[in-house]
Amino acid sequence: MAKRDYYEVLGIQKGTSKEDIKKAYRKLAIQYHPDKNPGNKEAEEKFKEATEAYEVLSDDQKRAAYDQFGFAGVDGIGGGQHDFSNFQGFEDLFGGGMKRGAAASGPRHGATLRYDIDIPFKDAVFGTKVEIAYSRQVACTACKGSGAESGSGKKVCPACGGTGQIRQSAGFFSLASTCHNCGGEGYVIEHPCKECGGSGTVKKHQKIMVTIPNGVENGRRVVIRSQGDAGPNNGPCGDLYVFIRVKPHEFFERNGADLYCAIPISITQATLGGNLQVATLDGRTIKVKIPAGSQNGKLLRVRDEGVPVQGKRGDFYIKLMVQVPSKLSKKGRELLEEYSKMEGENEKPKPIPLAELGQV
Repeated sequence: MAKRDYYEVLGIQKGTSKEDIKKAYRKLAIQYHPDKNPGNKEAEEKFKEATEAYEVLSDDQKRAAYDQFGFAGVDGIGGGQHDFSNFQGFEDLFGGGMKRGAAASGPRHGATLRYDIDIPFKDAVFGTKVEIAYSRQVACTACKGSGAESGSGKKVCPACGGTGQIRQSAGFFSLASTCHNCGGEGYVIEHPCKECGGSGTVKKHQKIMVTIPNGVENGRRVVIRSQGDAGPNNGPCGDLYVFIRVKPHEFFERNGADLYCAIPISITQATLGGNLQVATLDGRTIKVKIPAGSQNGKLLRVRDEGVPVQGKRGDFYIKLMVQVPSKLSKKGRELLEEYSKMEGENEKPKPIPLAELGQV
């Protein structure tokens, strides 16, 4: 059967970069790899075809010869008849993902764990301490993390000779796969520890105190070092990430380091001005002055009464909400009517420029 053009095999154009050639081959290699298609001769042939094309087009010298002379240009320099026994392209494409016995048998870092916690708005502003309970893997005390019973140990895997891989030949190329006997570790435990079953770790339920810093925002995390899972082969422990969800407050909200609340005032307070007693988030009462002629929505700023962040505090903004009475006493109505006549209120007001509406 006549060979297909290498560019056609990989589904690319002649001017394609080496990186895109690699991507194209990776896609086909995943699709037609013999491990994913056992007994499928058509898939095996497509894998061979794609691998042959990649070996030529990923090499600058071979590619130049192929572009100029076709298949004749690569005969004798690796094209036409290929020996894949030492070809590492597939492993290179996947970042060396297959385990090596020497590396796998050494200490490895433990998994990082996640814990989500809900805290009140006030605690997020001023900080707090919270006790949490969770489970993690810790080193087995019976075998001291080795996975083997006392007095026994590990031996080199007889199936792979300690490499963690089994290499199988398929025609003119060979493929390496993870050793089924040792799982890629390169060693086997003859007498597994009865406490941990040979894993070297056991599950532990524990409680710890988590310090929530002041000023923490919704969605942030607190990292607690070495409180994640213990690593295999006595490797270092992973970390614990505590993610914080802040509950909304009934009266307060924040924007960065600033706090906001809305306070109702009467028409006369807005008109004449006066003093207000306003409760702060931490339960104190502060006095603020309402300027005469305050409009609905006006913001009053109180410095250094906001959220404490990195040794500084933001500001506290009080939004004045002028309340129009829905019911009036007889005396109140008479007074307002008299005021209206005295002021000569305009029955044909002009529109307010939109630019002025954005002013505080």
